[in-house]
Amino acid sequence: MRALFVGGTVDNSELDMDGQQPPAHYPPDGGTGRSRYRLHHIGRNDGGIAYVVYAAPGLADAEVARIAGERDYARRFEATPTPAPA
Repeated sequence: MRALFVGGTVDNSELDMDGQQPPAHYPPDGGTGRSRYRLHHIGRNDGGIAYVVYAAPGLADAEVARIAGERDYARRFEATPTPAPA
């Protein structure tokens, strides 16, 4: 799956992730004392995960959704965005 980042110091960055499920935060271990990005939504296609969007700490959900829409992630990955599990 492809991880996409919205806001903060790594805004508009991407990386490939292994595994079946994305972690709730990135980086997954927070032992460094720095803020972690939170999983905002998951783009699914054909029953699998095509991409995940991580949002910078403190960034409003509406702003993340607006930016992801402008960047057209769903069309790019031919996927349907779904909210991340709470």
